[in-house]
Amino acid sequence: MKPEDLKALLERVQQGATTVADAQRALAGLPFEDLGYARIDHHRHLRTGLPEVVYGPGKTAAEVTGIVRSFREQGQTALVTRIEPEKAAGVMEALPSDIVQVASYDPRSRLLVAGPPLEARCRGEIAVVSAGTADTPVAEEAARTIEVFGHPVRRINDVGVAGLHRILSVRETLEGAEVVIVVAGMEGALPSVVKGLVTRPVIGVPTSVGFGANFGGFSALTGMLASCTPGLTVVNIDNGFGAAYAAVLMNAERAAAPGGGRER
Repeated sequence: MKPEDLKALLERVQQGATTVADAQRALAGLPFEDLGYARIDHHRHLRTGLPEVVYGPGKTAAEVTGIVRSFREQGQTALVTRIEPEKAAGVMEALPSDIVQVASYDPRSRLLVAGPPLEARCRGEIAVVSAGTADTPVAEEAARTIEVFGHPVRRINDVGVAGLHRILSVRETLEGAEVVIVVAGMEGALPSVVKGLVTRPVIGVPTSVGFGANFGGFSALTGMLASCTPGLTVVNIDNGFGAAYAAVLMNAERAAAPGGGRER
């Protein structure tokens, strides 16, 4: 349940358009729904401003299907991350037709979405920058997550440090964004370069792309963590989703609190 849904429900009770009993039934799924194999946190959007997201690995297609159905029955958009094509196909086949009509799967980002993008008030645009084409799957995980959460995103691909003129050519675009996510493997240098060029918050995402001494992304991670450019924030290896979640929170325009001032 989204905050605006709860507010509308309480207003209907206040106006006499909804009985207390009906409101109680509508709230019966709070704070979570126990499916036996999963406890769906329908209350999370009210607590944190963003709904629960489902991690695909380790779950069967039947379990993912049940979780997605639970979200849709509550009128919420379901986002499943890191789900492989074969499992996603099984989920899409098992879902009822009314959910399939609003569902989609992208094999590159490995995101399955069921429902419309969330409604969001945003400060501006979030830029997602990838160092190389090999980093695109992680960058797309970030970009598509941002879109599901209702924020505008600009993709800037293949502008790594091996050709610095490429990143310099989009400097004004980066400065126009509210938050910049930079996805890079190898030695992970690009986020430091970008943060040295712009005033905006920069989130670095190290990827597991690279040769042997990259150690599966560990070199990129430690390189970003050891950056001498102040103001760079770093998430875990290949964690495009985590970067997107943080960027959305940074980019959110908060509503005014009752009586004036900003909501806290």
